[in-house]
Order: sequence, then structure tokens, then C-alpha cells
Amino acid sequence: MHAIRSRFAVLLLAVVAVVAGTVAPAGADQRDGRPDDRRDWTGTWATAPSEYYDVSGMSEVTVRMPVRTSVGGSWVRIRLSNAYATAPVTIGHATVGLRDGGSAVAHAYGLRFGGKRDVTVPAGGEAVSDPVRLTVPALADLVVSLYLPGRVTHVSDHWWAQQTVYWTDYGAGDHSADAAGDAYTWTTTSWPFLSGVEVTVPRARSVVALGDSITDGSYSTPDTDQRWPDLLSARLNTCLPGAGVLNAGITGNRITAGTATNPSALDRLERDVLSQPGARSLVLFEGINDLGGATAEQIIAAMTEIAHRAHQRHLRVVAATITPYKDFTWGGWSEATEARRQQVNAFVRDSGGIFDDYADFDKAVRDPADPRRLGAAYDSGDHLHPDDAGMKAFADSIDLTTLGLGRGCS
Repeated sequence: MHAIRSRFAVLLLAVVAVVAGTVAPAGADQRDGRPDDRRDWTGTWATAPSEYYDVSGMSEVTVRMPVRTSVGGSWVRIRLSNAYATAPVTIGHATVGLRDGGSAVAHAYGLRFGGKRDVTVPAGGEAVSDPVRLTVPALADLVVSLYLPGRVTHVSDHWWAQQTVYWTDYGAGDHSADAAGDAYTWTTTSWPFLSGVEVTVPRARSVVALGDSITDGSYSTPDTDQRWPDLLSARLNTCLPGAGVLNAGITGNRITAGTATNPSALDRLERDVLSQPGARSLVLFEGINDLGGATAEQIIAAMTEIAHRAHQRHLRVVAATITPYKDFTWGGWSEATEARRQQVNAFVRDSGGIFDDYADFDKAVRDPADPRRLGAAYDSGDHLHPDDAGMKAFADSIDLTTLGLGRGCS
């Protein structure tokens, strides 16, 4: 059993979220337990399903997942995904609550699905919980716990979370409602089954960041929420506290081609961006993984299609330039790929109206002495992925007015 305690055993589903506030029964109107129709649902946190693992012998286990909110609200619900599994999964109980350090929560509030405590998510499907009345702060650590009562054979997850996720031993039973974290004895660093947390706000307006490993936060400091979308959220909260930021980055993602469990940005656009409640803007930061296998014209065509589809759904599109990666530890850079990068970046900077605006991530982190290289002050060490300082440089380089979220941010 202990040998399986790895990311491969990331079996989950006992939702423990963290939120402070009063709880009312789910169902009826705001006065007796239902969200006010005058408020909108918007995402406060999201991640993109990116893989699945075959597991065996996992049952009677609970997983507890901390997530960082971007916008606060008065009601909360969660979204579960079984996107890549070939078998259904049953969640016996799910909770949410505000984190109280480590794997502990201040109080775990139970969630229901269609009025029932348990829910079975079909293979390839998703489930959305009923709302629960909780005051969810912005920029807070919320905890979702999922109890998995039956034998789990497949786990859909987002595997490079840069976040410690807590598990009970197999056979330990339902600990989703525990306030203390003593029952959670081992950890992984992926989010299983959980794909979104949503809250009610007076006016929905969120930004979705569509990207690859750099957006995913790879090589930023784990457990510190230093991904650039997190840092953009912190910026927005100083001047526009009602705006959410959702991270749809997947490590290894490409814009022109994909795999069965890591679909291209084009193929996952509907699922990860356009279907997000409250989405108003898209920051498109893709292409670095395509440079070795696609032409600049193909990358530009894919970007153009994404912008067109987003505009059809009334989202503003801000494209980001592709960052430098000469001397990348694992190879792949050449004069030919550099020429393609420069061609794509020239298009991003002057798209002729295809994008509503652009963010010059390339300029923000490149080495002034050799613009083909990532600046030493922003380099995590592999010469492609930025460190925390690089993530901040990205977030700081975005002109907040280009996001079109309303007045208040300059």
C-alpha cells in the first residue's frame, strides 16, 4: 500500500473547502438557503484536468486539497471532473472550509449533489455540487476534501499542482468532515478530480490564463502560490477586488497538437476557458512547446482561431509573447526555432486587431545582453522556466486596463 502512495495513487474525492461564515441548508431562496438571483456565479479557482492513472486497491480513503481563491463570495460550489478515466468514480462525501494550517480546517462544511450526500461521476464526465452558504474571502486558502468509499481504479487529476495535497491511509474511511488534519498521513502534489471552485458575486468578471508549464507554475516555489496568475490576482485585488483569475495551464501543453490526456489549447478551449462561469477575458500564453514541431504560420493560425472563438463568446483576448529559452537544459532550441519565435512574437505585438491587446512577457524576462536567453534574475535554472521573480515580472507586465474588467485599475 505504501508503495502506491505517490502521485499515481492520487485517488480522491472528499471535498474539504475552507470558508468562514454561516451555513444554511442548500435549497430555497437566499433567506432560507439559496443564492440570490441578483448575484452571479464566477470562478474563484480552477485547474485543467491533465492526465489519469490506473490504480488498484484504493478504497475508503479521503483526500484534502488546499486551493487559493482569487475572488471572494457569499456562496460556494465545487466542480469535479472525471475527464480521462475509463470508469465512473463515486464520491461518498465532500466538504469545503477555510484552512487552519497544514491539513487542518477551521470548519468543514458538507456539500451535496442534487440534494444527495454522494455522487457518482461517470467516465469522461463532471459533477457540480449544490451551493452552500459560506463567506469565502479573496486570496484565502480554501480546502476541499473528498471521501472515496468504493474501490477506485482510475484517477483523473491535474498532476503538477505545486501544492501539497493530503491523503489518509487506505481503509481509513471518511475524514472529510474532520477539522483536525491528524488522519492525513501522506501527501502528493497533484489535484485529483477537483477542477473548479465557484462563488457568487454581485458582478461576474474573471480572467482565464490559458497556457503551458510556465502558466502552470512549474519551478515556482511550491505551496506559496507564486504562479503568475496568482500574482496577477493579487494585483487585481488591490484595485478591483471583484475580479477572479483562473489558471488553465497544463505542463507540456501545445497550441497546435495534443495527446489523449493533454489536448491542444484549441481542443480544450471550450472546456477550460469558454465554459468557465463569469469569464470575461482570456490571457493566451502558448506556443513555446510548438516551436520545434510546427511552423510559425501554424502557431499563428491556431492563435487566431482561439481569438476568434473567444470573441464569439464575448471574451476579450490578450495574447502574450513567447519567452526566450536559448540553452534550455533539455535542448530543443535552435536558430530555426528562434526565428519562428520572433515571427510569432511580431504577430502578437501587431496582430491587426485579432487580439484586443498583448502582454510582452518576452520583454519582461529576457536577458538584455542576449534577448534569446532568459534573464539570469528570472531563471529557475533550466533556462526556460522562470523562477518566482520571473512569475512576478509576468504579472506586473500586464496592463490591467487591457483586461476590460471595469474601472479602478490603471
